[in-house]
Amino acid sequence: MAGTLADAPAPGPETVYDDEHPLWEKFRAAGLANWWLPARHGGPGVPLRVSVDLIAELSYHDPGFAFAAMLPILGSRMLEFYGTAEVADRYLGEMAKGGTFCAALGSEVVAGSELALTATTFRREGDHLVVDGEKAFSTNLAFGRFCLALARNAEDHRDFSVVLVPADTPGFEPGPRWLMSGLHGTGTYPATFTNCVVPAANELSGNGLRVLEVGLNGSRILMAAIAIGIARRARDLSMEYAGNKQLGGRPLTQNAVFAARMGQLEMELESLKSVCWRAADEYDALYAREDAAAAFHGQGVLKSAVMAKMHCGQTGWRIVSAVSEGFGGLGYTEAHPVQRLLRDMRHISLVEGGDDVLRELTYGRYVRHASRRG
Repeated sequence: MAGTLADAPAPGPETVYDDEHPLWEKFRAAGLANWWLPARHGGPGVPLRVSVDLIAELSYHDPGFAFAAMLPILGSRMLEFYGTAEVADRYLGEMAKGGTFCAALGSEVVAGSELALTATTFRREGDHLVVDGEKAFSTNLAFGRFCLALARNAEDHRDFSVVLVPADTPGFEPGPRWLMSGLHGTGTYPATFTNCVVPAANELSGNGLRVLEVGLNGSRILMAAIAIGIARRARDLSMEYAGNKQLGGRPLTQNAVFAARMGQLEMELESLKSVCWRAADEYDALYAREDAAAAFHGQGVLKSAVMAKMHCGQTGWRIVSAVSEGFGGLGYTEAHPVQRLLRDMRHISLVEGGDDVLRELTYGRYVRHASRRG
């Protein structure tokens, strides 16, 4: 599959990797679509540790494809852990069989970094739930078979739930696609819910804010892994350039300053791998437990997942920025692939919790109280 991506044309701003795109069809035919889904739901059950390496390889060639491919883990893991057996079997089984997408919706215009301000509501009417509200950003939403939306109980503002809304539900409407500066190939959309009626069984168990925290653990780790592939690609572009560049009458590869910069880059690249592998190992250990859903709910945000995302976003940006400087003015042109890598790398520090949001979270949960410090 990596070879297929390497040979494919680079995605443009209008490209969308949906389940009808030729590259996705090849990915699905290779048995890789939704590779993390467990065997009991018809999936391959690939561990997150292996998933880190898979995402790193995919993102070396196409970070947008890697992002679109891995993001359904956010919604599917919430459903797997906290949905009823019947609902999880139905929707995850369809995902595994068809290689289709799902989406998750948390962010709103006001409730961006403060999800406790969520304005989207649900109310109970007999055996049904009625969902109303607007969401700002959701990747894969327009072609996902279902979405999982964070909503507040209209009758109790302290009560939050995650509700599964099938794509064909009347009143559910994805908005126009956001045009992003990077990650070309991904489709990200707003959404509106207007009197969306779904079965009460579609409500996931547990506090919705906590459920969303659990879902974000897997996607944050794999988002961090995207930085590995981008950084590797930046390194290789730099070495390819240096092999053909003369400086002072000698190949750039023999220049001491260049050698030192590339040695530093390699050290930083290894650190990206290490934090992702460590976070994935912790995730897999929890997932292997018989009480995995309860164990994850008890943990909420995994510190290792947050550290991986923050470290990879910041260090990855530093790596690609330094590489772009090595190309001089050419590195600032749209024609050069390093500019695409810069735009793609930037998302890691912005989405699913910007760095300042995660710094505050880390301080509050793992630094402020002495008993929580490592």
